[in-house]
Amino acid sequence: MTQIVERMAEYAVAERSQRLAEPVWHYARRALIDWFASLLPGTVSPPATLLAEALAEEMRPEGAPRGAIVYANGRRAGLRAAALINAAAAHTVEFDDIFRDAIYHPGSPVIGAALAAAQAHDADGEALLRAIVIGYEISTRIGLAVMPSHYCFWHTTGTIGTFGAAAAVASILKLEAGPFAHALATAATFAAGLQQAFRSDAMSKPLHPGHAAEAGALAALAAGRGVTGALDVLDGPAGFGAAMSKGADWRAVLEGLGKRYNITVMTFKNHGCCGHIFAAIDAMLALKAERGLTAEQLARARIGTYRVAIDVTDRPRVATPFEGRFSTQFCVASALVHGSVRLDAFRPERLADPRVQALMPRLAMAVDPECDAAFPRRRSAMIEIETTDGRRLRHFQATRKGDPDAPLSDAELDAKFLELAIPVIGRPNGASLLASLRSLGRGAPVDFLAGTARPILALTG
Repeated sequence: MTQIVERMAEYAVAERSQRLAEPVWHYARRALIDWFASLLPGTVSPPATLLAEALAEEMRPEGAPRGAIVYANGRRAGLRAAALINAAAAHTVEFDDIFRDAIYHPGSPVIGAALAAAQAHDADGEALLRAIVIGYEISTRIGLAVMPSHYCFWHTTGTIGTFGAAAAVASILKLEAGPFAHALATAATFAAGLQQAFRSDAMSKPLHPGHAAEAGALAALAAGRGVTGALDVLDGPAGFGAAMSKGADWRAVLEGLGKRYNITVMTFKNHGCCGHIFAAIDAMLALKAERGLTAEQLARARIGTYRVAIDVTDRPRVATPFEGRFSTQFCVASALVHGSVRLDAFRPERLADPRVQALMPRLAMAVDPECDAAFPRRRSAMIEIETTDGRRLRHFQATRKGDPDAPLSDAELDAKFLELAIPVIGRPNGASLLASLRSLGRGAPVDFLAGTARPILALTG
């Protein structure tokens, strides 16, 4: 009996040589651009800076021409160390992409591993893009199979991301179907990442995609040398699905594989915080724009949303950037006061802004039955406001800006990239990198930013 991982491996091997439609290439480039936008500010912040110090013995000598680039220090290292540090950096400022239906950030682990493998093995731009597509397709489908129950205890980016990283690296290594399947099988038993790790202020959350990238890379490297895994590990009686979800549905995992591409329906974040807050932010910004609402006019508000958003982001008091990024009350209040929730929202002076702090106690969260029933395939929010002069305002936000049904345009994505990249690497490097990513293809080198100065420490707040 052919197992699921074997079927996925057969797809991946075939995908390496088939002609991809231009939209798929385009969306793969968009994913890579968005990954770098999220990566760069994370390279000048913990935990990436601390990981680079902790793994100092993994770094190659200064000026070494071979190896993968560690963007936190500009040095080169082995595939696994670079994948770990870069993937963690890409998840740190909460600006990385989302596969909405699986509650999963594929970019940080998949691209973190794929790029490190491509640099370490002298692959070109086309091979990198194909590896990204394969990693996204395999992992997003496994994510769908175990949702929504998997998300009760597990952080999908840490667990499902391990499969994506293994698939991407196996693609760069050009593994045949047999070893490729064993890479995926081994990845399953490496997968980890607990929800409790981001229910309080800690650095564990970005470590999840870091671990996924490293563990997936290890699974692929080992499989390439003959290490085997249990091929029935996904749907076996004591396997991944049974252990980490309730009623995992494997029937649709292979449906449309190689024909319908999930990478074309990614969410690219428009706000620098937890994605569960986005619909509420968008709703408040709509009331601000359409009804002229000001912070001084808001007497009290009810933010109706889905249960998971409350479990993760109902945080009425904040003192640190982490707490701010996972507080609906803070982010919605900041949006009303300042008009946006970008990186500067979490600087110390903005966290302590008395206008924002005064608004937060007036914002109450509650489960909205319509929003809850639509989750996870729709992320919505209902805001109901009572103003100081007695008016009652309401706005239902059916989706989020950046979701597949309200996507960021290429121009908006480019603007996001430059906004996040320029403070770290400067305008010339930022513009040059963006141009390279937009035109990436066959024969193009993937040593992005190699030889440039160490990132400018402009985002250390």
